[in-house]
Amino acid sequence: MCGRSLLIKYRIGIDTKSVNQKEYIIFCDESEKSGKYYSNFYGGLIVGAAHYEKIAERLNEEKIKLNFYGEVKWDKVSERYLPKYVAFIHKFFREVRRGRLRLRIMYRQNAYDPCGLTDHHINNQYFLLYYQFIKHAFGLPHLTPRDGGTKIRLYFDQFPDTSEKAEQFKGYLLGLNMNKKFNEAKIVLSRENIAEVRSHDHVLLQGLDIVLGSMSFRLNDKHKQKPEGQRLRGKKTRAKEALYKVILAEIRKIHPNFNIGITTSMKGDMREKWASPYLHWNFRPKEFAYKSEATKGRGKKR
Repeated sequence: MCGRSLLIKYRIGIDTKSVNQKEYIIFCDESEKSGKYYSNFYGGLIVGAAHYEKIAERLNEEKIKLNFYGEVKWDKVSERYLPKYVAFIHKFFREVRRGRLRLRIMYRQNAYDPCGLTDHHINNQYFLLYYQFIKHAFGLPHLTPRDGGTKIRLYFDQFPDTSEKAEQFKGYLLGLNMNKKFNEAKIVLSRENIAEVRSHDHVLLQGLDIVLGSMSFRLNDKHKQKPEGQRLRGKKTRAKEALYKVILAEIRKIHPNFNIGITTSMKGDMREKWASPYLHWNFRPKEFAYKSEATKGRGKKR
């Protein structure tokens, strides 16, 4: 029942083999640390190891077809290259809709200001939030246990912090091997399978960067920005807004009426954390002070 019920509601043609593999790769990236309304953006995608090379090959072939010989990134989106980015995103989300790639985006809404933070929390905020993202966003405990366990490889875009803190972070992640729910799902993490990589070398990270960047762009109202002294928005800003709308339309093929600013509903079934092709998580601390001045519009709670 479990494996079938998790996916039957999704789109016809989904590849059910993608959710029952011996090994999975999780690619992770982070974006805007401090935005006007939303901060601490983290993004990840999970792909079955048996499917990874074929998917990467298809996306790299699409890049060559579009004459993208360098790295595709949100920061590089422009009016001139917009049609090519749109074509790439359509190809990328085709893999998502079929369940071969599953994306997760986490961010923190500034209106919910955490209380009681220690110096340790403040100095290690980047990795502490990343840990929560890995532990919870992908729904790994909902994996069907396999004899011999299911291996997880974690590939992070290069950390903007000291190597000492990065190694400490890897140690925390390895501690998930002792987590009861991870144990019950027979998830296996090993140090050699936790690594930093260059997004230039991984097309899946590049696709993730575009989606993650688009969410930070829209949630922080960057689509409204105008060059100083100018009456109209710049061409690059307009191009990015157009690409964001394409991405939103793709997501809404999976989740009709999708709202980017709230945690995606599990519809009463927490196993959706594992099975859903695309989810957002608006992370809120357990203790917080609500700051209406940090919200959009009238400052009402969302």
